[in-house]
Amino acid sequence: MTHDHDLELRPTPAQISAALNPPPARNGGDLVVETLAGLGATTVFGLPGQHALGVFDALRRSDLRYVGLRVENNAGFAADAYGRTTGEAAPLLLSTGPGALMSLAALQEAAAASAPVLAISSQVPRAGLGGGRHGYLHELPDQAASFRGVVKSVHTVRTQSQIPSTIAAAWQSALTAPHGPVWVEIPQDVLLATTHLPVVTAVDATPHDLPPRPELTAVAAHLLSRAARPAIIAGGGVVRADASGKLRQLAEKLNAPVVTTFGGKGAFPWTHPLSLQSWLEDRHTTDFLEDADVLLVVGSGLGELSSNYHTFTPRGRVVQIEADLGKLESNHPALGIHADARLALQALLETVEPREDEAAPDRVRAVLDRVRARIDSQQLTLEQDLLASVRKALPSRSPSFWDMTILSYWAWSAFDAKGPGTMHSAQGAGGLGYAFPAALGAAAADPTHPVLAVSGDGGALYSIAELATARQHDLNVTWLIVDDGGYGILRAYMTDAFGQATGTELGRPDFVALAESFGVPGVRTSPEALEADLARALSASGPSVVVLPAVLRMFAPTHLGD
Repeated sequence: MTHDHDLELRPTPAQISAALNPPPARNGGDLVVETLAGLGATTVFGLPGQHALGVFDALRRSDLRYVGLRVENNAGFAADAYGRTTGEAAPLLLSTGPGALMSLAALQEAAAASAPVLAISSQVPRAGLGGGRHGYLHELPDQAASFRGVVKSVHTVRTQSQIPSTIAAAWQSALTAPHGPVWVEIPQDVLLATTHLPVVTAVDATPHDLPPRPELTAVAAHLLSRAARPAIIAGGGVVRADASGKLRQLAEKLNAPVVTTFGGKGAFPWTHPLSLQSWLEDRHTTDFLEDADVLLVVGSGLGELSSNYHTFTPRGRVVQIEADLGKLESNHPALGIHADARLALQALLETVEPREDEAAPDRVRAVLDRVRARIDSQQLTLEQDLLASVRKALPSRSPSFWDMTILSYWAWSAFDAKGPGTMHSAQGAGGLGYAFPAALGAAAADPTHPVLAVSGDGGALYSIAELATARQHDLNVTWLIVDDGGYGILRAYMTDAFGQATGTELGRPDFVALAESFGVPGVRTSPEALEADLARALSASGPSVVVLPAVLRMFAPTHLGD
């Protein structure tokens, strides 16, 4: 019996001819780039290295665009942002040993933020696999072991015929919810050897769906429909699943107030009558959420930053929707639903009953008024004015990337992202140096909108070399550097805890002159001129740097008690 799918698998005469007569002078690296192109990749990031030259030589024979950065960690941040922005798996090409290990911090951030990154590294020749200790350059006893605790999956190739299927499996892993980084390593001799395999043309790596179990969504819908005081915490999983529209429909159907986590910025409209915004580091918000009789948590594990530093103790029933199985009930007992946020919210939309609650917007306004009064009492007008200036200067559809710096900590709570997927920060893993290289990755993904990066002077020095990348590729990124002469937030933490700070003061360059030495326009601004200077830089094509000398303060925390 002949089945339809059997006919589909039969090659055409043209395909047979092409397979029997592959182009000459191809190597294992060609199989890598052909597989990436077959999967739909158009742009790759990375740095060349001696063991990886087979892949980089093959790039010359492909249509893939290569964006080369100057440090592997920064290349990882760029790939992370490309993955967050496009929803595609971003290929990251690395060399063996030191080059590979330099990417670990970026891959940790990608894992924490569920950003799909496909890291492809070279390896020592096959004879050195398994800890043979032949003394190859860059040799590690077990390179893959360094990545197993960081990425979603690890894949080692040993023959050329394994390359297409291995990369396809890794691609599928990266894009199956929860998204995340994956690791593929290929020995140098496999990459360099001439190949007689046919050109890779058809690759299937469709991600697996993660639907909710219907009996769980039925119980969740029953609880939410009959709740007296429902509330919703929306995390980064809502943004990654492109589920913001469904979240809004559900919130409006239930009349349930919504707070977004710092990773979920933009998942719910900032000025919506049901929006509690993102004031998670405020006890007034924490108290409100604790008082909910049914709390729906979507796409968040309620970790340290999302729980007001683990002081949040819900008194009502918690329903948690989470694609990362390890995060289900990891911090609070809940009705745990292991599912993609979009599919689970759709299931709830189809089964919940509408709730009438005309007082819900009034309760939301009361909480925000109390938050505002607390902040206003601390005389922090400089910080609020700076954040307002950034918001006014930045076009509403432009993405922004924020490093671990005081202005960013303000932005987590107080910045209106103007939509899902437009504000990103390194709060997943909390490493320095994220903003600028990540912004370069976003600009490579979409050159039609200017991109903003925000760093402190300490974080800026982590990625200063990428000014050369911005200029070389003419990427449309404006870099705002808030220069306070050191690690400002650590200075504040240490002063509060010990009475004085140690190791926080930094010698630093003239950032404007340094930018200009790379051919990147720079300007030194002031709080009063920031809006105009930033708007001017964002409106000009190509990279630019805006330096703001300012010492900022954080608002008082509420998780430490009285």
